[in-house]
Amino acid sequence: MVPVVGVLALQGDFETHARVLRELGAEPRLVRVPGDLDGLDGLVIPGGESTVMTLGIEREGLAEPLRSLVASGTPVLGTCAGLILLDREHLGVLDVVARRNAFGRQVRSFEADLLIAGLSGGPLRAVFIRAPWVEEVGADVEVLASVDGHPVAVRQGPVLAVAFHPELSGDRRLHEAFLTAVHENGGRSGG
Repeated sequence: MVPVVGVLALQGDFETHARVLRELGAEPRLVRVPGDLDGLDGLVIPGGESTVMTLGIEREGLAEPLRSLVASGTPVLGTCAGLILLDREHLGVLDVVARRNAFGRQVRSFEADLLIAGLSGGPLRAVFIRAPWVEEVGADVEVLASVDGHPVAVRQGPVLAVAFHPELSGDRRLHEAFLTAVHENGGRSGG
């Protein structure tokens, strides 16, 4: 069956993630309220403005349902602001501390070719826009890639978080790897 993957749609680049997921054979579902999380096989938390997204999560009562979804073992992909939302100081489901706008403001945005541990096919083109980096990494967190010594891709259990925008590069390998985790997890659709 086709996996149903939620895309947090309170603010940010959720439509591009939904399009990529659809192109890769998943059924995207925009998530705006707790009921939208029911029956998901995976979840993407996109980039955007983390403060606005945090306020939306609070307004809609999504914090505890999101924590429960992660605790259930559902695969999650967080990108840019999604990495921030998953950290210790926000949803607290990823044992890291992210630093907002760590590489600088909008004018300091850049692209880089990253070798990501476990991702075959050579370097991935990564688009960094007002990007965070990971300042503190817990013992159970695997660092998958770094830029200038700063972790920008990490994994802890079913959670994969990156400081960049994989949906903008045209390279679908990160989304493919995430969907592989969704299929391996089984979930509602039976994989």
